[in-house]
Amino acid sequence: MKIVDAKVVVTSPGRNFVTLKLTTDEGLTGLGDATLNGRELAVVSYLTDHVAPLLTGLDPHRIEDTWQSLYRGAYWRRGPVTMAAIAAVDVALWDIKAKAAGLPLYQLLGGASRERIGTYGHANGRDIPELLDSVRARIAEGYPAVRIQSGIPGLKAVYGVSDTDDTGAPVLHQQARPLVEDWDTAAYLRHVPTVFEAVRAEFGAELPLLHDSHHRLTPVQAARLGKDLEPYRPFWLEDCTPAENQEALRLVRRSTTTPLAVGEVFNTVYDYQALITEQLIDYARSAVTHFGGVTPLRKLFDFAAQYQIKSAIHGPEDISPVGMAAAVHLDLAVHNFGIQEYSGHTPLTDEVFRHAYTFSDGHLHPGEAPGIGVELDEELAAAHPYAAAYLPVNRLHDGTVHDW
Repeated sequence: MKIVDAKVVVTSPGRNFVTLKLTTDEGLTGLGDATLNGRELAVVSYLTDHVAPLLTGLDPHRIEDTWQSLYRGAYWRRGPVTMAAIAAVDVALWDIKAKAAGLPLYQLLGGASRERIGTYGHANGRDIPELLDSVRARIAEGYPAVRIQSGIPGLKAVYGVSDTDDTGAPVLHQQARPLVEDWDTAAYLRHVPTVFEAVRAEFGAELPLLHDSHHRLTPVQAARLGKDLEPYRPFWLEDCTPAENQEALRLVRRSTTTPLAVGEVFNTVYDYQALITEQLIDYARSAVTHFGGVTPLRKLFDFAAQYQIKSAIHGPEDISPVGMAAAVHLDLAVHNFGIQEYSGHTPLTDEVFRHAYTFSDGHLHPGEAPGIGVELDEELAAAHPYAAAYLPVNRLHDGTVHDW
């Protein structure tokens, strides 16, 4: 079997998605997600101009060899653009291999380690009463765990919290030019414990609660927040400080017993080395789409398992159903699964990317379709072209770009 075509499809059925479609001389096709939120076209060029020409004529079954060739052969290694492109190739190759075997991908990864995959949903509100309503909605949808994010008194807009314009319409965080949001760390640190207190008072001690700090704290600030949240027993505190500085997590870990989750902006195992071997975190958060695919992420989780660290694959709306499907297959197979982030997609997105994975009673399952179980409607995808959309920029009250 040989690869005879490599095609990049860009579509925006609510969010921008970049998809690689590989076709073999035996008529099998494979899909991979190459979406890099806010920098999508950089990956399109990387794939179209530099990677696709190298793929034609290759044996699609040689997944490990192809991965190593794309990673090491370019000389310029790592980085989100490179790793998103490699991820798309890797997942597409696994899709083809599993289809050739007539099996769902998880069977090629060792089979199922569980019956279904637990998830957490996102609850947010501009104030605490609105947040409580959002938590009720997630519980009604069956989510067994909930991430809670709240607006902060005195701040007009906070990332992760929906806002509305003068007409009451929701303001999207992603716009044609970056939305500027203000930030006040001291106000945030004062407010978050009161949020947990209110949610615990309303929903009790058993509901697992998660919170994301979006990399905005110094190590000392993160340590303080982790300590302040201990009475409320959070499931985790996510991205409490920019973990590219791995040593920063030593201070946080020494100061609090609150579980820590990091990694959604990481691209390779080298970003995790000290965090895993020194057991500075509890959950590894990287996405299939941004970590180079199924091949390296499976290796990461096997490495993490030696240190009692669990998986928690990044799964926001800007990971396409192709990337989500690959994640769900991996979730079902790995022994040290922790939890899966799941926000769902718009109905139009689900039409463009018809998928076999299902969400029921707060749990996911990849389904039994051969491959990853996703089919791309290229005609419908073409009807929804790319639209520029950028994540917001945070500035302090004096106008300084927030640098933590």
